Amino acid sequence: MDNYDGKFPYLPERISRLGELACNLWWSWHPEARALFYLLAGNGSRYKAQNPVKLLFEINGQVLDDATRNPRFLRRYDAVMTRFDSEMNAYQSWFNSKIENRGRLPVAYFSAEFGLHQSLPFYAGGLGFLAGDYLKECSDLGVPVVGVGFMYPDGYLHQRLSADGWQKSESESLDRERAPICRVLDAEGRPMILKITIMQLPVYFEVWKAQIGRVPLYLIDTDLEANDPQSRSISSRLYIGDHEHRLVQEIILGIGGTQILKALGIKHFVLHLNEGHSSFAILERIREMVENGKSFAEAVGFVRKTIIFTTHTPVPAGHDIFSLSMMDKYFASYISLLGISREEFYRLGEDPSAGSAGFNMTVFALRLSAHCNAVSKRHGEVARRMWQHLWQPLAEHEVPIDYITNGVHVPTWIDSRMALLFNRYLGPNWLADHDDPSIWELVDDIPDEKLWMVHRHQKMNLIAVLQERARQRWLEHADPNVILASGTMLDPNALTLGFARRFASYKRANLILENLTRLKAILGCANMPVQIIFAGKAHPSDDAGIRLIQQVYNVARDPDFGGRVAFIEDYNEGLAQYLIHGVDVWLNNPQPPFEASGTSGMKAGINGVPHLSVLDGWWIEGYNGANGWAFDGNDCESGERDAQELYSIIERQIVPLYYDQNESGISPGWIKIMKASIKSTAARFSSRRMVKEYADKFYQDALFQASET
Repeated sequence: MDNYDGKFPYLPERISRLGELACNLWWSWHPEARALFYLLAGNGSRYKAQNPVKLLFEINGQVLDDATRNPRFLRRYDAVMTRFDSEMNAYQSWFNSKIENRGRLPVAYFSAEFGLHQSLPFYAGGLGFLAGDYLKECSDLGVPVVGVGFMYPDGYLHQRLSADGWQKSESESLDRERAPICRVLDAEGRPMILKITIMQLPVYFEVWKAQIGRVPLYLIDTDLEANDPQSRSISSRLYIGDHEHRLVQEIILGIGGTQILKALGIKHFVLHLNEGHSSFAILERIREMVENGKSFAEAVGFVRKTIIFTTHTPVPAGHDIFSLSMMDKYFASYISLLGISREEFYRLGEDPSAGSAGFNMTVFALRLSAHCNAVSKRHGEVARRMWQHLWQPLAEHEVPIDYITNGVHVPTWIDSRMALLFNRYLGPNWLADHDDPSIWELVDDIPDEKLWMVHRHQKMNLIAVLQERARQRWLEHADPNVILASGTMLDPNALTLGFARRFASYKRANLILENLTRLKAILGCANMPVQIIFAGKAHPSDDAGIRLIQQVYNVARDPDFGGRVAFIEDYNEGLAQYLIHGVDVWLNNPQPPFEASGTSGMKAGINGVPHLSVLDGWWIEGYNGANGWAFDGNDCESGERDAQELYSIIERQIVPLYYDQNESGISPGWIKIMKASIKSTAARFSSRRMVKEYADKFYQDALFQASET
């Protein structure tokens, strides 16, 4: 049971369900629901409504009383709640009409991170946002998914730059009571607290829930007084560098997460692992079957048929591998519960191609999952080549690793003004059927000036937001160099490139800085100026990534560049919404084949922002010659050749086309590329298409197998 109502006992009865709505992230992808909270926040207080739970805690009681007497507000409130109830209670859904699920079993979706909204900072990057978009789409399609992850109450790290551009991380603890989450209560109405006993001391954890439309997401929190200080910090932050701490986290996620489902009465389910961090969930399911009388081999046979494993990492070094001595420390007694020897257990996670012994979480998941997939066509090729040795003597093309290319949740990432334009020219049902490519052919009917007007507004909005952020940093007495580098001199009339990614070396944020003399000439052209906006964080322990940020920052504060390079601090989901809508070109140039998929370019593309990228990840499938620009990006030595190709595309293709404007200030050729970007991206790279593929390819069979057990 939940405790939503207990958070807001003071809400007037007429609008008392605002509390229920605030605690369901459904509002985050429904503009009419967000508008309801904006009305409560009042003019000029849009940012206060970014977290409706916090807003309802802090709002003046008189405002709530006034709302109960405001006919305009009540009409909107009633309309929103009617739609909310209709979607939450609807039995008829795509999933129920297309997928046989005779046991009415759920799919348990485990992930180490979930990027849902800035009010719940449980994410580090693309993997988390993919998981968040996945849950939202499952809600929309009625897929019976249950999410499992971590709370990370101290995981929200604000990025601040020093005067010399060095990244510093400022921690902000999550205020649980003022976040859109609620404690899960047990049958006696007390907070649900479970424990794991395979450690030297038992580890207790509390269970919280975030509601994502129709999908519940259960979150593990070890910050309890019953734990010793070290155990309390297990779930404090995401991807802590200490290897043993990481192992303990993954034990808690996999084994503890499975215990949550059991405590909730969910005994039979399909298990979908989003990357290898939660692979111990497979182990716990096997242990439960052995405990109930199955042999280990029988248990593996049953469980394996119900597992889907999605791998995202295209290089062996990116997968979690734990030493056997460390594994012994935690699993010595657990192995005996499986009815197999230590050697048999460790062979399950052994990579025969590795030079040293260790337990590889990805290898373990690949061996024990009936359905395995990569996240793009190209990544599928890379993954089959990388793991072929696990399936000897199969040929590479026979390796049973399929692919389902990632997609993005269109309702979350589409600009609201763009959505209104689509309502008018694509018809009122475009959103419900947005994975149908034929709908998007109607984009050609949108008048050029209308599309440009919407994009122009979003660009002005982006620059206004960046300048306001700079003003706030000035009020905080930030160094003037930081303010200068943060976009205060951006020009809304200049062609604007955007690069916003996690700052890791392989993503090559500095590729465009390879030849600063040539770059200055491109940016500083009086008649055809160009500007670049960078944003992104480096992992606190990644010195190479932090140095990349410093390199970009030093260019941004260099007066010779005339304010045409900006680095924006503290990139998050909220800022991403402005960037992907407001820049003119989305830049992405990782070193192939390290981009498994990528989704930021998809988010930009559905908003008419064309992609400039190397042919890797999703862009190999997405690029058609008319919807953006591409180059090979295979200069793995110095990167100089790639940089020259990048400069040439900007100089010879992008800049002339953008500035080939008619008397109305519009470039018909540019608008053509914008429309091609929307048409080629919106359906094919939507999470709706992605989730339907998972259901058709994997869930249908796995649910049948689970119902047989």
